[in-house]
Amino acid sequence: MSTHPPQKEPHLLSFTPNGFTVAVVGATGAVGRAMLDTLARRAFPVASLRLMASKNSAGKISSTAWGDQLVEDLDIASFEGIDVALFSAGAAVSERHAPRAAKAGVVVIDNTSAFRMDPLIPLVVPEVNAAAIPAAPTIIANPNCSTIQLVLVLDVLQKLVGLESVRVATYQSASGAGQKGINELIEGVAAYLKGEPSPIAKVHARPLAFNVVPQIGTFTESGYTTEELKMIHEPRKILGLPQLAISATCVRVPVSRSHSEVVNVVTQAPLDVAAFRAALEAADGLLVVDNPQRGEFPTPVDAANRFETFVGRIRKDEAHPRGLVFWVVSDNLLKGAALNAVQIAEHLWKRREDSV
Repeated sequence: MSTHPPQKEPHLLSFTPNGFTVAVVGATGAVGRAMLDTLARRAFPVASLRLMASKNSAGKISSTAWGDQLVEDLDIASFEGIDVALFSAGAAVSERHAPRAAKAGVVVIDNTSAFRMDPLIPLVVPEVNAAAIPAAPTIIANPNCSTIQLVLVLDVLQKLVGLESVRVATYQSASGAGQKGINELIEGVAAYLKGEPSPIAKVHARPLAFNVVPQIGTFTESGYTTEELKMIHEPRKILGLPQLAISATCVRVPVSRSHSEVVNVVTQAPLDVAAFRAALEAADGLLVVDNPQRGEFPTPVDAANRFETFVGRIRKDEAHPRGLVFWVVSDNLLKGAALNAVQIAEHLWKRREDSV
């Protein structure tokens, strides 16, 4: 006779009558799973749930907070009757299917690069530019993960004293390249510890284990990578500052989750560190952890699985009288992707509730 205690059934959430019918496209990927988890953690009013993915995943059963759900083949799935669709299945997939969903009356919140710089499609970080969220069924673009955590702080500075220039260097985790990026890092670490040669890099530009790789995306004629150009152009659109001077260097580091950034800004008017810190502490979505003398500063481990974006190492820039330097860390799968998308959906829900 077994002496083990009986296993408790996991607590399942109930669907919300009159809530939104939600589709998650790319539901079996790292960001898709984070979207499902975030919907549950934030108690989003889901009336019914549909999971969609490629034909390779179609037919599988996926566990969710609302119970097991069948994964549909995106290529043949209908979007009729869906209120909101969260897309995270790659730019090519979004380019093909997001317009089809929008045409069916769905609000598409797209986490890929497919539509971000389209002048007719809003690029939204709710704490910064929620007013850009349209009322009619359409496509709304989720920014690049590293852009989101950056603009949360830049918006505070722009409102306080104005921005003159921004220089940012990123330290981006392996999960920025999806589950395959994480797997390749783990495989490389395992090989290194066994004294074996590093596996050939297929996801990252170079083997990532015990390494730092200054290439994310492909190089352009300008010398910047495509990832770096996203971080130049997207903040300008979100902040409504098309002429803002920005330079970026994006680096992949051997961390599984959470992106970090060191940011140097020059403001239009002087701002002392105390006033800057106070403004950050009052801002939505930010958590200041900044007492280096006591060893208090944020790291990727601190930010993993957290909704907040962390800011620390705040100081004056010795290179410019109006310069400030700070360190920003955020979970790239949450605020950098899933959380931001769900927050947009929450604004849509609130708008519906306010109209009743």
